[in-house]
Amino acid sequence: MPEFELLRNITIGQYLSTDSVVHRLDPRMKLIVGALLIAAVMATSNLVGVALALIATLAALRLARIPLRYALRGLRSAWAFFLMVTILQLVFSPHQRAVAQGGAVLWQWGPLLISGASVRLLTLLLARLMSLILLVSLLTFCTTVTELTHGTEHLLRPFQRVGLPAHELALVLTLTLRFLPLLAREMERIMKAQAARGADFGAHSWNFLQRTRRMFPLLIPLFLISLRRGEELIEAMEARCYMGGRGRTHLIQLRAQRADFAALGSVVIFAALLLATNFWFKGGNFP
Repeated sequence: MPEFELLRNITIGQYLSTDSVVHRLDPRMKLIVGALLIAAVMATSNLVGVALALIATLAALRLARIPLRYALRGLRSAWAFFLMVTILQLVFSPHQRAVAQGGAVLWQWGPLLISGASVRLLTLLLARLMSLILLVSLLTFCTTVTELTHGTEHLLRPFQRVGLPAHELALVLTLTLRFLPLLAREMERIMKAQAARGADFGAHSWNFLQRTRRMFPLLIPLFLISLRRGEELIEAMEARCYMGGRGRTHLIQLRAQRADFAALGSVVIFAALLLATNFWFKGGNFP
């Protein structure tokens, strides 16, 4: 039953070992590079810059030897969120100001109005969301959870002098990424169990509100399973005498290579290019 196979559509948190150049980069550099690209995409306010970011993300997936078809599955699981954003943007966008500035009116019914400016803004917003999802997915495709933990802890270690718990924050990140696939798997089991007992989730219905209402009975058992798994994890950590990161030594020592600094420099230049498009294409900028 493809409509119940949620795990294969959850790409964030999945690691694909392809031994590419991107996989061999230092995890600290991959985290910094990812943060720079995400910040640049969020700060870019024109279609040209966001389109460049999306093309660069697809090129990075190609460089990492990640199947594009598999990477795009992460967008399929977010279709409901995209639909909600589309409706809210088209209905509640400030059209009057755009029309007063000479924007074309594409459709109007009473107080509801869709202008050319709102469509362009919606395109920018959806392209930005797709870029962000693919960027986060790319980071987890090319970096194991252990590497992400070590990279995060090494980056936050200088802030320990002001009381920031670097090890604990890295552990929270690790647990979050590990729990995403587990929760998707538990959701699959609950849906299949209830469907075997005659439950109808409206998989073939186009009524979004009806499908959403039928998904509510899944939330309570999923919430209880999450609490039980969290309690089991706490007991396992206490049984192993976990006391936090104070006084811990590290077996793995991260050392950046030339390729890491080359990747960082390239991304800094590309991020500056994205920000420069805000000044080069002022006519296509959006707030």
